[in-house]
Amino acid sequence: MTDTATLPGGMDRAAVLDLARLSSRGDLPQLHDQIRRTGGCANPIHIRGWRKLVYAPTGAVWHEYSTHNQPGGRLKVACGNRRASRCPSCARTYAADTFHLIRAGLVGDDTKGVSTTVRQHPRVFATLTAPSFGPVHNRPDAGACRCGTVHPKGDARLGTPLDADRYDYAHAVLWNNHAPELWRRFTIYLRREVATRAGIPRSRLGDVARVSFGKVAEYQRRGAVHFHAVIRLDGADGADTPPPAWATLALLDDAIRAAARSAGVPVAAATDLPARVLRWGAQVDVRPIGGFGSGEISERAVASYVAKYATKSAEATESVDRRIIERREIDRHDLPEHTRRLIQACWDLDAAYPDRMLAHWSHMLGFRGHFSTKSPRYSTTLGALRRVRADYRANQAREDLRERLLSAGLPDLDDLPEAETLVLAHWTFAGSGNTPGESLLAASIARELHETRTTAREEMAALLAAEEEAQACLTSC
Repeated sequence: MTDTATLPGGMDRAAVLDLARLSSRGDLPQLHDQIRRTGGCANPIHIRGWRKLVYAPTGAVWHEYSTHNQPGGRLKVACGNRRASRCPSCARTYAADTFHLIRAGLVGDDTKGVSTTVRQHPRVFATLTAPSFGPVHNRPDAGACRCGTVHPKGDARLGTPLDADRYDYAHAVLWNNHAPELWRRFTIYLRREVATRAGIPRSRLGDVARVSFGKVAEYQRRGAVHFHAVIRLDGADGADTPPPAWATLALLDDAIRAAARSAGVPVAAATDLPARVLRWGAQVDVRPIGGFGSGEISERAVASYVAKYATKSAEATESVDRRIIERREIDRHDLPEHTRRLIQACWDLDAAYPDRMLAHWSHMLGFRGHFSTKSPRYSTTLGALRRVRADYRANQAREDLRERLLSAGLPDLDDLPEAETLVLAHWTFAGSGNTPGESLLAASIARELHETRTTAREEMAALLAAEEEAQACLTSC
């Protein structure tokens, strides 16, 4: 047998040997089923315990489940991590939920509590960026970079400073760190600007109209966060009510640009650093969202774009995806020089701004907010989407249990009062992760499920596109 770390075909030798060990235990089919139920999770949670269904009048145990009979005496549960760099399988679930959340707020969905009339509301896809912290290598639409070079796509120098010693790293990480607060203030100014343009008192805007949004954060190659947002004008009660006649795309566009110019977050002076006001960059892009074939950016494209970046972190900068516990740990990572300097700047400024937890968030280049957020009435919630999935699985499990009881000659659960059946359970944490062989199996299952879902999604996309085209035709006719 070869002593190399990999076998022909690139398979990891340790993983193959571990998979052979798991197979020799005799419970590989059970293990495969368990991993499949997690969706091929890369870092599952392990629990131990039991669950009993007890008939209260007699105390008889009608059904019992225990992890004692499971592979390794444990049950694997999906980690649920949104980051694609941590768990591609769970990240795909998160992205799918985000897609449906954003899309429901654009086209409506009765099953998610959003009326289809929302398609008639003014809505735009806005991008707000960070200001300049110093010239960086780029690929302008015409001509060469400031350095005189025409950089090819994917060039490692893109996004890095032309002169790192003159780049304002302190400003860059402080901006990232305060970006969530800057977004919050932008939404406040946006409501004010909408009211001003509508000619009504700011305090009365909520009586006639509402600004709703769903947004996602994305890292640029230079390490600065920027935000993409679906912004919509509704009636007073949200998506189910039509906006006033004055609520137009032009008014929304103008209000967004004015709010971006006005919003700012003051940062007090500290040590050798001056006081400053953090603001948005000059680049503010506002694009109308249209239906199928409208010539504007489509609803599906917007939802797909937002979902894609909801699972990302700072991968674009090649930063680490875990917290850096101590400063000397920075040197243990193979980081691009620009990213290293941004991380070091977080640690340099940590003592000067103790309430900002810059060192704690240095792996995120200072950013400490949620990657995707929405206003309360934009659409459904991620929690609601998860509940639907959980209820579906619970109903499946109940139906399976019902059939087991009936086959054993016991009463139908649906015919019994809830008070007569008790569910007793006890669960404890028993670790996390996969062995090398389990990781190989999980990756194979995750890939298979992804391919199946991709095919189903493409078929559904074709059906939705046909439906949207038909609706557009009816509207135009």
